[in-house]
Amino acid sequence: MKHYIIDTHSHLWLRQDTVVNGRPIRPLPNGRADFMGEERQMLPPFLIDGRNTAEVFLSNMDYAQVAAAVVVQEFIDGEQNDYLKKVAEMYPDRFFVSGMTDFRKPGFLNAAFGLLDSGFKGLTIPGHRLPMGENDRMWLNSPEMMQLFKEMERRGAILSVTLADGDAQTAEMREVIEECPDLKIAIGHFGMVTTEGWMEQIKLARARNVMVESGGITWLFNSEFYPFPSAVRAIQQAAGEVGWDKLMWGSDYPRTITAITYRMSYDFITKSKELTDEQKHLFLGDNAKTFFGFGQLPDLPYVKNMSE
Repeated sequence: MKHYIIDTHSHLWLRQDTVVNGRPIRPLPNGRADFMGEERQMLPPFLIDGRNTAEVFLSNMDYAQVAAAVVVQEFIDGEQNDYLKKVAEMYPDRFFVSGMTDFRKPGFLNAAFGLLDSGFKGLTIPGHRLPMGENDRMWLNSPEMMQLFKEMERRGAILSVTLADGDAQTAEMREVIEECPDLKIAIGHFGMVTTEGWMEQIKLARARNVMVESGGITWLFNSEFYPFPSAVRAIQQAAGEVGWDKLMWGSDYPRTITAITYRMSYDFITKSKELTDEQKHLFLGDNAKTFFGFGQLPDLPYVKNMSE
């Protein structure tokens, strides 16, 4: 059996231009952004035009020997459906792309159905950015959400969802899972592993069609930094709870690549002496290939660096 590396949590955009909680997010020169009133390094500084394109990502993927990637969306990047449709058309063997509409207010159902009708095989819900106030909370198990999830289940579409810290939304997700047992769900950000109660999100993967992906885990353990030994221990702890066949690697490209290289976002796993080869293969690609239904993938040879 050939083993491939697959990234299950990445982002692409042509331009970030949106408003979240009344505060703008706009590109600045040299990979920076006006992020809700604060200047932040959103991209590596050599991406001077603020464009985070599939072609640049593919160059990183080829160099790092990553065969395929799942592209999810986030409200802080703005809706990128039109661009991601083109990406899927141009590179169907390398990318699985998810659609997104504004799930932050009622009335999203027709737009979400339209994305499925247009060919998206998955949808992303940034659940951690849904309104959580006493009077305006958007529940993941609301009637409108449940109608969407049942339609996704019927069509075989995949839900990628990130949840608020700890167990703030896990009860809602358990109801979704119980009501839609055949809906394939990928829980993002490894349950926000560095926050209290993160294991409650991991436990959702006890269900047959629920997986957990590690997008952003190097960001969450950034204060410790490479080679992220606490991240390796957290992955082992999660596997002890739900099994190695329920966990998938994700990078959260490109934001995490401002601190480390793309290869570093997974090779702390390949170089770890705490994990077996079988565990590494399952986590880094085998599970994702089956879950997302990737077909023929490219064999990417290692290219020696000039510094070697």
